[in-house]
Amino acid sequence: MSESAPAGHRLGLRENLWQFSIFTAITLLIGMTIGVERVALPPLARHAFGITSVLYTVSFISAFGAVKSVMNLVAGRLSDRRGRKGILLAGWAFAVPYALIIIFATAWWQVIVANLFLGVNQALTWTMSVTAKIDLVGPVNRGLAVGVDESAGYVGVGLGGFAAGLLVSAYGLRPTPYLLALGVVVLGVIVTLGPAKETLPFARSESAAQAGHLAPGQAGSVDAREGSHAPAPRLRRLAAYMSWHDRSMLAVCQAGLINKFADSLVAAFFPLYLVRRGVSLVEVGLLVGVYAWVWGLGQVAAGALADRVGRKLPITAGTFLVAGGLALFVATQAHSAWFAGAALMGVGMALAYPNLITAVGDTADPAWRGGALGVYRLWRDGGYALGPLVLGGIAVVGGITAAIWAGVALVGASGVLLLVWLRETDPKRRRQPPAWQDHPEWVAP
Repeated sequence: MSESAPAGHRLGLRENLWQFSIFTAITLLIGMTIGVERVALPPLARHAFGITSVLYTVSFISAFGAVKSVMNLVAGRLSDRRGRKGILLAGWAFAVPYALIIIFATAWWQVIVANLFLGVNQALTWTMSVTAKIDLVGPVNRGLAVGVDESAGYVGVGLGGFAAGLLVSAYGLRPTPYLLALGVVVLGVIVTLGPAKETLPFARSESAAQAGHLAPGQAGSVDAREGSHAPAPRLRRLAAYMSWHDRSMLAVCQAGLINKFADSLVAAFFPLYLVRRGVSLVEVGLLVGVYAWVWGLGQVAAGALADRVGRKLPITAGTFLVAGGLALFVATQAHSAWFAGAALMGVGMALAYPNLITAVGDTADPAWRGGALGVYRLWRDGGYALGPLVLGGIAVVGGITAAIWAGVALVGASGVLLLVWLRETDPKRRRQPPAWQDHPEWVAP
């Protein structure tokens, strides 16, 4: 099914399958870039720099999350004005100093600085890649499109981590894994410069197509005959709209933030928790792998499910499943229960993670969708900046078990807020229009 647009760009997955496939391949390469780090970098702290402090070791995650969250906002805003492709290319450029700094680093603080560059890289590239897919498919199959994007990215994370692990075991912690990262970056630049096309015109076409469904004077309306667009809202107004005025978007933003708290527990605290209970490193890797594989591969089905049943059910159910999976890790000492908890968390992440993005895509006007996604991703990846610090502080005071129970409570509370505040956003099923259509002053230029 497709949708004709006034500017001559046909929206739809089938109509744009080639470009959609190109951007999916780009997302896989983006995931591979960060996958190298997840395997190769943590051991570097102890073996190359003698770092034993838990908080200092996980500080690279906070540095990465802080800059990525802010740059998500910048990338989304700029892309609505200047297009997706140029910002995607700029994002690839920032991965080069990341790899080079780590190769030649002589102190851990230099590794933290390198992660600032990686945060910019991931913000610019991944934000543009998912936005491009949403541009291409239009309102039909939007959930599936985001599910494919996120699945490709996390499959890439797994591939990059696996390849890095092989290289580390054969050639050591440096420089080979980061030479692999540089090779991935070069390939990403070639694909982006070559077959990948600019997708902003598709978003503008969708905005023009929607104009006929808006009353005159409503925010986001355009002249469909000329394709002219009202200016996007100022960044301050857009941030206020996403973060406060629209309670559904506030629910989505806080859920993204707490989602990353949970992921930080898996990345930074679960290995320590399990090793202290006598679990072998091989089994730790398998537990974390089950979580990542179920999450990554399940997102395609979760996105397609959201196109059939709406967004609220999978998002809310997934959030509660993540809380349940976390609880299994600290409520029992049975290894089988730990594997069940890892799988349960993976299912929960698969249901919630891509559909939170889809809910933002449903709500925003295509003319300022990139900026709206940037605000959401600012909230979401802020969880990477805050999570290790907040949960690490709890771990210092009460132990890692207390930090995990705190994560259970936070994720459970996030699910309750979703139940209360989130309204269905699927255009085919929502009973009310997005809040900005009833209150155009909230997103006025």
